[in-house]
Amino acid sequence: MTANDARYALPHLHRAHATRLLSWYDRHHRELPWRVSPSAAKAGKRADPYHIWLSEVMLQQTTVQAVKPYFAKFLDRWPKVTDLAAAPSDDVMAAWAGLGYYARARNLKKCAEAVANDHDGIFPNTEDGLRALPGIGDYTSAAVAAIAFNRQSAVMDGNVERVISRLFAIDAPLPGSKPLMKQKVRELTPSDRPGDFAQAMMDLGATICTPKRPACALCPFRDDCLALSEHDPERFPVKAKKKDKPVRVGAAFVAVTDEGTILLRRRVETGLLGGMTEVPTTAWTARIDGGTGSEHAPFDADWQPCGVITHVFTHFELRLSVYRSRIATADAPAGWWVAVEELDEQALPTVMKKVISQAIPTAFVKR
Repeated sequence: MTANDARYALPHLHRAHATRLLSWYDRHHRELPWRVSPSAAKAGKRADPYHIWLSEVMLQQTTVQAVKPYFAKFLDRWPKVTDLAAAPSDDVMAAWAGLGYYARARNLKKCAEAVANDHDGIFPNTEDGLRALPGIGDYTSAAVAAIAFNRQSAVMDGNVERVISRLFAIDAPLPGSKPLMKQKVRELTPSDRPGDFAQAMMDLGATICTPKRPACALCPFRDDCLALSEHDPERFPVKAKKKDKPVRVGAAFVAVTDEGTILLRRRVETGLLGGMTEVPTTAWTARIDGGTGSEHAPFDADWQPCGVITHVFTHFELRLSVYRSRIATADAPAGWWVAVEELDEQALPTVMKKVISQAIPTAFVKR
């Protein structure tokens, strides 16, 4: 079957089926710190737009379990969007360190500032208004509009894509099939409880309609699922064949003083890991290799090889040769010196934590 098949012309499911999904959600919803329970939502309580926005930005390319402690930490430090807007950028980047995709953190700060300065600290309550904010795209604007403001917005993340592709056995590969899937979500989204419906679809994909071994017998859509009727739900969603990721190489240099401090510096604001903290490295990028030998070190010292670390980014794999040197005094060029035991307070991305751990195995051991 293809996306041009007649079965896609009219919805196989109609919005009355939302009742069945919402009934399932009322009983089986996940308890998440940014959510309002279904019973509270029915009673008229709305989720805090700041909480929904913050969680949705954090959840991009990241698991719920990984996000929970970060969400709690951000709310503890910055309870309101105006607090986040007023926070030093370095503090926000440091608090974000470890979540990855660091452009999200930069845009998070810009968006908070826009809400605080241009909207008196109040999030716009429409998709168009939300989409006009820095760093908010189609998905996040729809999610915040539906969940926080009860707008009838079609919300589609990876979990929802999987549910929809299986319901309709959509065999056109992603990403080309996304518009068709989005139309199906739009057709199914009810005018009442659209926020709960969006969250129910996400929960269904996360807990029942999973990538492998879906629990089809427990699914509220089992009688309507075309993929199940064809006995092949795991085939969906169909994805275009991935290209092999290129491998890039470079070197990283960990300088340590006799006092137990190491040299750090800040990356340029734009590009990969922009504005984050790093140890000195050669000039590698997603497109070009950097030098891998000690002759490329930022200053003369007795650089000793410590092995190679590998880190996989979205579009390429990076392999860094790691060198360490003992420095008598903190007299190296541009950067700053930080005690090893205070590294957790720095805005170090995961790849840099790997580098430092390779050179100093005890650097991130809990004390």
